[in-house]
Amino acid sequence: MDAAAYEAMYDHTQSMPAVSGETVSLGATAPPPVSGETIGLRRPTADNPRPRHHTADDPHPRHTAADTGRPRDDETVGLRTSDTRRAALKRQVPGLSRLEARRAERAKRPSPAVLASRALGEVFITIGVLMLLFVTYQLWWTNILAGQQAGAERNKIEQNWANGKGKPGAFEPGQGFALMHIPKLDVVVPIAEGISKPKVLDRGMVGHYGEESIKTAMPEDKKGNFAVAGHRNTHGEPFRYINKLEPGDPIVVETQNTYYVYKMASILPQTTPDNVSVLNPVPKGSGFTKPGRYITLTTCTPEFTSTYRMIVWGQLAEERPRDKGKPSALVE
Repeated sequence: MDAAAYEAMYDHTQSMPAVSGETVSLGATAPPPVSGETIGLRRPTADNPRPRHHTADDPHPRHTAADTGRPRDDETVGLRTSDTRRAALKRQVPGLSRLEARRAERAKRPSPAVLASRALGEVFITIGVLMLLFVTYQLWWTNILAGQQAGAERNKIEQNWANGKGKPGAFEPGQGFALMHIPKLDVVVPIAEGISKPKVLDRGMVGHYGEESIKTAMPEDKKGNFAVAGHRNTHGEPFRYINKLEPGDPIVVETQNTYYVYKMASILPQTTPDNVSVLNPVPKGSGFTKPGRYITLTTCTPEFTSTYRMIVWGQLAEERPRDKGKPSALVE
């Protein structure tokens, strides 16, 4: 081999690229790729120019990607790790993911038992709200409404008196004709004819037992029992505290021309609703033994029920014309 051939061979050896795994210069070899990392061939840059193709005049031809089967310089070769491979396999089985999605969706749906319990709970809540509204209406609103209606009826009675109307005689059912004063209880309430709930009692008034089946006397009658009924609870509750009356406490009935002052005599704490003997001209159980001029107050008991009736009796103590002024019971 002559010197020129030897020199050409030496130059070719120096310019060949390093084979994979070969150390070109002294130094630590590159560490292996970490799992999940992609090893890629860099694009050619100015510092790493694209290798030129050989020509017929090139004595040292270089192999291209097409010649060797290796990727081109402008491609990136990625090595998938085990995690990436599993993800790819999972994407290749779409049926499994849909099945899991359906199972998860079914798990989110409430069971029939849960739906039934929710519906039942809503029913109970609705019933509770309705009951609360009913109680509020009965205990609060009926008192306000009845107070307004009774006040309007009282004004009407007083206007009729001022205009010369309302003289003693027959009154229409529901018509107001007198006022009842119970000073100890701070009660002033209109008295109307009849004991109809919608026409009289529920309007906050006291009703006179004047119906044919249970007809009682009027205050101006010389003998008899003037009997009235009133609510103890709700609808104005004018007789709520009549159980606190004691013998001697005044009960005053005011008409157009006269004040009738009764003194409380006795009380029957409880009796049945059908015991009408307490309304007799000489009321049974009152302690009265002979005809006189009496008054009877009836109401429901215990409170907030209508199971029984409470009875309070009184006897006329004074009859005073209105033109002489109020009786002492209303002045003190």
